[in-house]
Amino acid sequence: MKGTEAHDGYGEQPDDPEDHNGGTGPHKDTSPPENTPGGPSGPKPPEPSTPHTPDEPPRIPMPRSSVEDTGLPLPEPAPAPLFLEHRVLKALLGAWALAACSPEETAAVEDHLGTCGACADEALRLRDAVGLLHPPESLDLDPTLRTRVLESCLGRRPPRIPVPEWATAYDAETARLDALLQDIGDSEWHAPVRLRWFEGDEQASRRTTVAGVIAHLLTVDGLVAVTLGLDDPLEAPADTPTPADRTEAFWSTSHFPPTRSVRGPWREQAHNLVRTVAFAGGGSGRLPVSYGAFELPLRDAMLDRAFETWVHAGDIAEAVDYPYEPPSPSHLHAMIDLGARMLPTALAARRQAGLATPGQTRHLVPAGTPGRSLRLEIEGLGGGEWLIPLDSPAALPSPDHEVAHIALDGVEFCQLAAGHVPPEEAAAGQVGDREAIRDVLFAAASLSRI
Repeated sequence: MKGTEAHDGYGEQPDDPEDHNGGTGPHKDTSPPENTPGGPSGPKPPEPSTPHTPDEPPRIPMPRSSVEDTGLPLPEPAPAPLFLEHRVLKALLGAWALAACSPEETAAVEDHLGTCGACADEALRLRDAVGLLHPPESLDLDPTLRTRVLESCLGRRPPRIPVPEWATAYDAETARLDALLQDIGDSEWHAPVRLRWFEGDEQASRRTTVAGVIAHLLTVDGLVAVTLGLDDPLEAPADTPTPADRTEAFWSTSHFPPTRSVRGPWREQAHNLVRTVAFAGGGSGRLPVSYGAFELPLRDAMLDRAFETWVHAGDIAEAVDYPYEPPSPSHLHAMIDLGARMLPTALAARRQAGLATPGQTRHLVPAGTPGRSLRLEIEGLGGGEWLIPLDSPAALPSPDHEVAHIALDGVEFCQLAAGHVPPEEAAAGQVGDREAIRDVLFAAASLSRI
């Protein structure tokens, strides 16, 4: 038991000088000889290492595997640089400035520019010239792009059944308004819009919404639809078939304020009108369309509907902050011509209502004879000149009896006829009889209606 106790302590030496082999005597030197691996002349034995924990990274990184051993494709060797003559490099400067050289040619040219001052100056001049050829442009799309594309398509590829010339303005203006309506959001259909027109010598207005404006166009276009035998969009009949009464009847019978759902019926009716007049042919332009208080032949009624569509499209565009351009010059000219032809009747109506200048009654002439005339000169888009008889709708205009001359911009005249510009504020060049000029300007404003 005593010997057992002598070895219980870890690392203790035994009391007996005997070694473990059982030998006795003095203590032997157990250091390895010089010629052994552990001796002075050999490598030292490795130090005992601490146990390796699996979570620790290896102290010596593993050798990397070669790409040849992975089976992956080897990278392409770098291309050898091009060695080109000076005359070839000089000829490539233009293509280099336009970024039209291959990568190898680009590298060769740029290396050459670092050593050749003359070519470097020429390259700088060419690069500046390229910058002038490509000025910076906005990345925003042109808001009139859709309209120009549609006009180009219609001009290059006419339909198999052509639309009569007097109906093309209505076709174009409804298409432009439909494109505007497609671009606005749901909330913008309830944006407030103020309709403006003239009654007598005073400006009147009515507040509605974008959807209410489309409902107004739907009901007034319905006058033409009824003439062509199409369905009337107005369910409850109005007291009188005037545009104002029809509009009020539609608004009052609606259970809820009009929403964007009104766009579908208006769009379908516009397509049906254009398709019907196209199949009916040009002879249908003489059909009378009743507006309640007056009549217009179908060809003029379609121009009237095109004019009002453009005017109210401008009202909507202003309400939703949308850019909107005037009609094409040919269509604008046709609208101005309609307004100029309606001025003699408007002058006569103002005289009957006692709104014309008192001096006018002293110059009435028999029908078919020349009478006093006013020259209406329209400048800009859709421009032209018209002689307006002042004394009677049946009087003949005559340059020999010209008493006044008015000059107006085309869009300005249309805004005046739409009731959007007061006659006193119309930017007109005026020469001649001041009373005649005033009567014509107010007669133009009286052409407007809700």
